[in-house]
Amino acid sequence: MNKRAATPARQPTDWQTPAMQRRVRRRYAAERRFRAMGVAAVFVSAAFLVYLLATMIAQGASGFTETRLALPLDLRAHVVVSPSQLGGPAADFALAGAGLENAVDAAADRAFPAQGGAALLSDGAWLRIRDAIKHDPQVLARPTTLDVPVATDIDMAYKGVGTPESEAAVAALGPHLSRGLNVSFFTGADATDPTRAGIWGALKGSLLTMVVTLALAFPIGVLSALYLEEYAPRNRWTDLIEVSINNLAAVPSIIFGLLGLAVFLGTFHMPRSGAIVGGLTLALMTMPVIVIAGRNAITAVPPSIRDAARALGASPIQVVFHHVLPLALPGILTGTIIGMARALGETAPLLMIGMRAFIAAPPSRLTDPTTVLPVQIFLWSDDVQTGFVEKTSAAIIVLLVVLLTMNGLAIYLRNRFETRWK
Repeated sequence: MNKRAATPARQPTDWQTPAMQRRVRRRYAAERRFRAMGVAAVFVSAAFLVYLLATMIAQGASGFTETRLALPLDLRAHVVVSPSQLGGPAADFALAGAGLENAVDAAADRAFPAQGGAALLSDGAWLRIRDAIKHDPQVLARPTTLDVPVATDIDMAYKGVGTPESEAAVAALGPHLSRGLNVSFFTGADATDPTRAGIWGALKGSLLTMVVTLALAFPIGVLSALYLEEYAPRNRWTDLIEVSINNLAAVPSIIFGLLGLAVFLGTFHMPRSGAIVGGLTLALMTMPVIVIAGRNAITAVPPSIRDAARALGASPIQVVFHHVLPLALPGILTGTIIGMARALGETAPLLMIGMRAFIAAPPSRLTDPTTVLPVQIFLWSDDVQTGFVEKTSAAIIVLLVVLLTMNGLAIYLRNRFETRWK
């Protein structure tokens, strides 16, 4: 007997029955709930992002400015330096030896005795006058008035968050105070006085560390990806290496810090708190990301490109380096920049290798003691002085700008060099 003939004919679905109508209503309701939850998730994420940015900008915008005091100066009888001493590299020592700092404090005592005199000035006020003298030696030959940075409590009171005493001093000084761009924040290094603290030392340390990281992680990562995709035999050892690389990309960053501490400092006795050790440690963390991004980019190159190159007589290495690698390079660069951006924002592994240090001068070489921007933010956030609160937020803004710039560069490279295969 024919089996098809024994099967009863299937009745057509009746969409008008009450049971079917309930199922349809439940399906539409589930779709509406899913869409509403998706929109809510987007709004919640955007709200957290807006709150973070608004808080950072509100607290950190004032960190890019400084309060200045118009200080009357007459240094003719207090600082005696010959013009020849101001023209050479020893001008700083000549002015310091002539008692410029004491002369500036005395001028503040004479001009504003009731408001505190020299206590109104920042620790770096006399350095601002020293630079003005080096730029125009006539400052020493005539009475003049220069704008100098004020102390932290006066600066914070002028910005609206001071103590009653400092607010009274600000009210008494009145027109002698002004506000301007804090250039020293972008050109200075760490300091105990918030009015002298800057980010250039930490930012330069981050750049030197990234140079070491990129110089080590990029070539090794790209060559590893090429070998695994183009040359490695498919066996259990290759599978083990691939699984290990994928697992390394998910290992917490502090584990790499412990590895750097044990290998680079404990075994090879390399100098602590240096860009070389920091770069080597971050390279270990970034390398798996570059390998994975490189393999994905190489896999995306169509096999027809390789076949066409071989048909024209290209050798295997010519196929790889003349055709596959140039076509995969945009994807590799995108993954590399994203990995470098992650390394730039890391703090835990660098704390483990001793980069949590007070560095008062920007590094000039890879072997100089240095710190990085995330660690600098961590140190300032732990300081009890109120002046460092706005410095911390301002440094976070700088770090976010650098990270957004790197991610924007990755997006540009992907869109600029992306090849669409048809």
